[in-house]
Amino acid sequence: MANYARIKSTGKPKVVVIGGGFGGLELVKALSTAQVQVILIDKQNYHTFQPLMYQVATSGVEADSIIHPFRKVFEKQENFFFRLAEVERVDTEQQLVETSIGLVRYDYLVIATGATTNYFGDAQMEQNAISMKSVTDAITLRNTILCNFENALQLDDPAQLNSLMDYVIVGGGPTGVELAGALSELKLHVFPKDYPELDFQSMDIHLIQSGGELLKGMSPEASQKSLEFLEKMGVQVLLNRRVKSYDGHTVTLTSGETLTTRNLIWAAGVTGNPVNGLKPESLLRGNRLQVDEYNRVAGYDNVFAIGDIAAMVTPEYPHGHPMLAQPAMQQGKLLGKNLPRLMAGQPLEPFQYHDQGTMATIGRNKAVADLKLLGKEIKTQGFLAWLIWMFIHLISLVGFRNRLMVMSNWFWNYFTYDSGNRLIIGNKQENIPIKETITHKTVL
Repeated sequence: MANYARIKSTGKPKVVVIGGGFGGLELVKALSTAQVQVILIDKQNYHTFQPLMYQVATSGVEADSIIHPFRKVFEKQENFFFRLAEVERVDTEQQLVETSIGLVRYDYLVIATGATTNYFGDAQMEQNAISMKSVTDAITLRNTILCNFENALQLDDPAQLNSLMDYVIVGGGPTGVELAGALSELKLHVFPKDYPELDFQSMDIHLIQSGGELLKGMSPEASQKSLEFLEKMGVQVLLNRRVKSYDGHTVTLTSGETLTTRNLIWAAGVTGNPVNGLKPESLLRGNRLQVDEYNRVAGYDNVFAIGDIAAMVTPEYPHGHPMLAQPAMQQGKLLGKNLPRLMAGQPLEPFQYHDQGTMATIGRNKAVADLKLLGKEIKTQGFLAWLIWMFIHLISLVGFRNRLMVMSNWFWNYFTYDSGNRLIIGNKQENIPIKETITHKTVL
């Protein structure tokens, strides 16, 4: 007999949503008054505000300030059911989702599984680099940074010392730029106070970008200004470079240059995170699911995909919409309106992306913003862009407590030049074990 997950049936059509990211969250909200049973399945019991993960990694905010439990978000939504589970595959013929806790039957399936880190088939890089796709990744990076400085205190060998203190960030998108800026500010204002025995003049931060500009997709003004900001902050930006290999100690570039570090942060790309069981022809380049203008997966009538996993190919977006929060949220909201229309036999509204712009922060009083408001394009850099960036991110956080905690942390950090969350909790990234190469100082 099939093992079904225990979910009480309400007798209404079951809308099963896989993934509680930005798109999944907005979809569930939009279905709050619909005559359906909404079942959200996620391997975590919380929503993560990914744009601020880099601040968790660099001790700017606490991890629990950017996450919010699903059950808390939807505690007043009567048609909502949540199950903590791993999705193993879907059976579209039987209309079943196979999970780690049993089978879940659906009438309508929505895949909102987002994206995962793309190492472009480099298994060695996947093993040795640190990614930034989850809160766990961010905490691992924070632990690695702090542990390596603690270990550096015990070293006499300059080469080994530098390998622990130097950083290489691969990828010049928002994540890479923001991480580089945050590390630079820590190097200038925080680390010298915590570790006065170390010489932070020798701490190098490299940002490697395969193309000739940072923040590809933003305006030339934003790209150039971000480069200027980073270089003034002491970040060594290497444009038109690609990483050939990384063995946990040595970074080799295709140009032949080499860098030594135990801290390589991979922010160079993402790929779709599809579920097993769908037709192979539904997958496009980048592991994204091909969807029509209603976010319906190609080849299916009752299976939909939204957000990063969905590739809605249009003349304006030949590779699908950008893998950002805004397209996911807008698709989730519209699908939440379209599903009841579909059930009632009414015509569906096609999706049209309303691009509201892109922002990135580089550091204190330093940010770039390309905004689109009331049909006008507004480009700004520096302090005003930084204020806009802070405001937008604060109001976008889920939960009043999270907004209050993040704002408090930002105020404290701004006026004290301090990041108070420098705690080593959990694991750090392990490359070549330190104990094999460590040389202890002699105490006289």
